Amino acid sequence: MTHRIAVIAGDGIGQEVIPAGIAALQAVTERTGIELSFTRLPWGCEYYLAHQRMTDADAFEQLEKFDAIYLGALGAPGVPDGISAGLILAIRQRFDQYVNLRPMRLLAGIASPLANRNAADIDMVCVRENSEGEYAGAGGRIHRGTRHEVAEQTGVFTWRGIERIIRYAFELAMKRPRRRLASATKSNALTHSMVLWDDVADAVRKDYPSVEYRKYHVDALAARMVTHPQTLDVIVASNLFGDILTDIGSAISGSLGIAPGANINPERRYPSMFEPIHGSAPDIAGTGVANPIGAIWAGALMLDHLGHRDLHDRVVAAIERVVATAPVRTPDLGGNAATRDVAEAVVRAISA
Repeated sequence: MTHRIAVIAGDGIGQEVIPAGIAALQAVTERTGIELSFTRLPWGCEYYLAHQRMTDADAFEQLEKFDAIYLGALGAPGVPDGISAGLILAIRQRFDQYVNLRPMRLLAGIASPLANRNAADIDMVCVRENSEGEYAGAGGRIHRGTRHEVAEQTGVFTWRGIERIIRYAFELAMKRPRRRLASATKSNALTHSMVLWDDVADAVRKDYPSVEYRKYHVDALAARMVTHPQTLDVIVASNLFGDILTDIGSAISGSLGIAPGANINPERRYPSMFEPIHGSAPDIAGTGVANPIGAIWAGALMLDHLGHRDLHDRVVAAIERVVATAPVRTPDLGGNAATRDVAEAVVRAISA
């Protein structure tokens, strides 16, 4: 069985962590009869500076032929964030990757900045709506460059968009031992969009009586992630709220460098995209000390989506062993190891 994977290493540390992820994926599929065929696409900010566009003109037609997309990071000094981030948003929307799945776990052996917390206390996953909401792109600016300039950014929420993400979150909660779902809302202030969100959630929850459901105002939920993380399991949130909450989740899990993300089209009409959530980190790019665990874990999520849960579990177990037992830590985790050292340790653990 062969899966075709489009690789966009992109910019900054993406160029360093994606090779580490590919090495882990090759190790775990060795002698399994499963082949991952990687096609490297040189897109990103360097491409933009050379061509005034982030990708080839027919990028979406090219990507649509693949089974999945493996993304490193996008963003570089000299390229506006709206240009670099715009490519990610465009891929998510064009391929209807409406689920952004982000595990938030404190792995044994990593110290959380929260006092007296261990791995059992921090084990959450965020289901973030990924296609509409605050990042839909609706709005604009007028009277540019004057003191009368006005900007409007409109959040777009639909019953269909909300229902499908909340239903996905309930289905995920059904598969987890604690069967808890927390919904992030702000219906006391956003009296149109978030009231609709709450109405849809209340309708969908009736189909899942075995899941303990609770809605939280997003500010209260952010505080609870810090003060009582052990009470949270699955979180479902809008595009903006999910983006913010998952950065909190990765921070309390010890490092942004270990956090993976999956942009999923559950119906599989289009390729899904898998990435570490840390960004291009230009401050450390080229130094060889970026943490590759987020990229490796994102590769494991890709294997799961492609139908190989057993291989996903092997990769995650290898990450857990390395973090728990090996003295191989990148600087974000308090060590002095290089990206290559951690990658090699994970590959050895996979192959053991």
